[in-house]
Amino acid sequence: MLTPYRTAILPEWVDYNGHLRDAFYLLIFSYATDALMDRLGLDEAGRARTGHSLYTLECHLNYLAEVKLGVEVEVRTQLLAHDRKRLHIHHGLYYPGGGQLLAASEQMLMNVDSLGARSAPFDDAVLAAVQALYEAHRDLPRPVHVGRIIGLPATTVKSRA
Repeated sequence: MLTPYRTAILPEWVDYNGHLRDAFYLLIFSYATDALMDRLGLDEAGRARTGHSLYTLECHLNYLAEVKLGVEVEVRTQLLAHDRKRLHIHHGLYYPGGGQLLAASEQMLMNVDSLGARSAPFDDAVLAAVQALYEAHRDLPRPVHVGRIIGLPATTVKSRA
């Protein structure tokens, strides 16, 4: 498992109850994606060299526990799958060294040629880094929050008469 990002919860990130606001969970995961990009060769120099960047196509976020002001958290990232243009990743938010999953984010990221704003295959060096990370992660257990669908069971859905 990759741990690309660690931070303390800042005062401007919390609500009137002293808990991390929902939007800031995603901000933390976004910073972890930036760190993942750096690791894969899509850091500032890599983006300049290739003209490519990652765009988020889809994101599912599960809030599992309250996170309070001042605590330290870390993101653990798993590369679930990839093809020549996309990454399917899972970010988990934890207390450093702890086992309690505080939040989970499943994401689909697309490699985009910034000049044409169109999807593009990964540069060979980036693809090699993606493949190496996938090989390191391929035998990890699949996170429980991957592939979930939002909805109510059909038996609980009531129609208006």
